Amino acid sequence: MTVVTRFAPSPTGRLHVGNIRTALHNWLLAKQAGGRFLLRIDDTDAERSREEHVVAIREDLAWLGIEPDGEERQSQRLAQYEAAFEALQAAGRVYPCFETQQELELRRKVLLGRGLPPIYDRAALRMSDAERAAREAAGEQPHWRFKLDHDEPIAWHDGIRGPQHFDPAQLSDPVVRRGDGSWLYMLPSAVDDIEMGVTDVLRGEDHVSNTALQIQMFTALDAAPPRFAHEALLTGSEGKLSKRLGALGCDAFREQGIEPEALVALLARIGTALPVEPIAAREVLVESFDLGTFGRAPARFDDAELERLNAAIVHQFDFGHVAPRLPAGMDRAGWEAIRPNLTHVAEAADWWQVVTGPVEVPDLSAEDRAYLADAAAMLRWSDDPWHGLTGALKQATGRKGKGLFLPLRLALTGRASGPDMAALLPLIGETEARRRLGAAAG
Repeated sequence: MTVVTRFAPSPTGRLHVGNIRTALHNWLLAKQAGGRFLLRIDDTDAERSREEHVVAIREDLAWLGIEPDGEERQSQRLAQYEAAFEALQAAGRVYPCFETQQELELRRKVLLGRGLPPIYDRAALRMSDAERAAREAAGEQPHWRFKLDHDEPIAWHDGIRGPQHFDPAQLSDPVVRRGDGSWLYMLPSAVDDIEMGVTDVLRGEDHVSNTALQIQMFTALDAAPPRFAHEALLTGSEGKLSKRLGALGCDAFREQGIEPEALVALLARIGTALPVEPIAAREVLVESFDLGTFGRAPARFDDAELERLNAAIVHQFDFGHVAPRLPAGMDRAGWEAIRPNLTHVAEAADWWQVVTGPVEVPDLSAEDRAYLADAAAMLRWSDDPWHGLTGALKQATGRKGKGLFLPLRLALTGRASGPDMAALLPLIGETEARRRLGAAAG
């Protein structure tokens, strides 16, 4: 059986880091099994769905290197949902309800006050045909609930959480259709999973109770449910659920200079027993992906860890991978010299300015200025001018360590630290290097 997974965002906003993690894990699960990964746009909420968000979802997935093997849109599948609804209606598995939100909330409060679970009491099933007809004649439009089978225990083996059991009598019959005829999430999702051949549903643990309800929907629709797995939710670095995580999307990461490879490397493994490492090779992440390594504890998203991964990933990039994003004039030698000092690729422009100049040298002591005058005079160009210069200066002046190197770095770059001077000095060039040493000497 070909493994088929899906990612089903609603186009009501940008993807955030939790959505990205779900998409990535479903993609990894499918690719490891040689299967298919589908994108399903859940746009049945016409009032809140926006086409620009659909476009943004596609762009974000492309930026992450997550390429769907197919795409469906729920707004184009309304006829399929209607047919499934009619079949359930004929089988007596959906029924109309007329309670208002206020009435339902009052009933919940009464039940809670009595120490009882706040589940729907199926009052609508006790209405007569005449009562229903009278409500409809008065202009009231019912919402519709799926009738759970209280004699059919709900159980499945979760790919992460293990054996799961629910008593359907302790669950409310879920609303599947609003009074205006629009659909809620539950039924269209089940219909889509059946018709699209989805074999594995991997999603957040906040959907566990939805899975319990949907399993009976699959059965009522004469279909075997897919395999389910529910992963722990993300938390912030402070150890609590963070509202900020809900606002962190690909656009924010791009603005921060985060590479997609770094974000993927982090999200692929946080919350698992596998080490989080700067793995840029996607095939390595695919091969090592294993639901058996997922833990039950919340997965901790740490910005500092992402920055460390980003730096390590940038240090792996070949010149050809980043060339279009580098400042004019920077060649392979320039990239390889500057790369070890970068956390973000965009920082290359700052360091390249050290090469191209001008540089601002801080105030130096008279002794250091005299030392730099000697350096300007002793500079001899070769395949390794830096070590030739420092070796000659060490022998002539007796300087060593910081006293030998720091004045030279300050004069040549205007900075107290930075890339290896042995790699940087040839990029500056003999004429400019001599000029900078002389200018710093005064």
